[in-house]
Amino acid sequence: MANDEVLLRKHTRREFRERMQAGELKACIIPIAAIEQHLEHMAMEHDWRSARHVAEKVAEKLRPNVLVAEGIMAGISEHHMTHIGTLTLSPGTFLNVVSDLIGSMVRAGFQNIVVLNGHGGNVVPCEAVWDQFLRLHQVNLHFLPYWNTLTEQDGKDLMDSGHKMPYILPGHAQEFETSFALAAFPENVRTEMWQDQVDQTPSLATAAKGEAFIERIVDRVSVYLQEMIDGKRVTEVPPYHP
Repeated sequence: MANDEVLLRKHTRREFRERMQAGELKACIIPIAAIEQHLEHMAMEHDWRSARHVAEKVAEKLRPNVLVAEGIMAGISEHHMTHIGTLTLSPGTFLNVVSDLIGSMVRAGFQNIVVLNGHGGNVVPCEAVWDQFLRLHQVNLHFLPYWNTLTEQDGKDLMDSGHKMPYILPGHAQEFETSFALAAFPENVRTEMWQDQVDQTPSLATAAKGEAFIERIVDRVSVYLQEMIDGKRVTEVPPYHP
């Protein structure tokens, strides 16, 4: 294994231990997302695969200091369960697992951890308990939906269907997400199925738009994480009272 591998799962215990003990690993990304319906034309893995794609590209950009841990493939998707095949977790189950994964990385030695989110349904539940996670884990811990790095100007620059935040970006299987998929994993987009949908907005998507969005997202998440490592972006950690 190369000594700058970005995926935790590819390490042996010795390789990980030696990198951590050497002080090389400065931050960890835990991707979370969902497996759920994405209209007629996109594979249900989109949220999970997009979050992992961003996480891995950021870790590659900041290697050898950043590692991607395994996250949670399924999310809180009860609102999509009328579309069979969608996976959902109850909020309690989901949040307990998020906390356990964070705890595992804290015990491994990480003081800078980003939970990188790729699913809108996870946002409100995570934000509601984040103060408690900070109290429990006592590290520089951040929750970041990756699209939060985008601005209304990005929408104006790159989209034809509209640009007002937060609804058009990221949207759901619309121009943004479809463009992302066309750029990063085009095999997940069934362009021939656009004609079967009432909503034709996804047909405005292009791989070029997706590449531009991904570049901006990866650059900005990388800056965000580097600022954490450098001590320029530090969450105030509430005291823990056992």
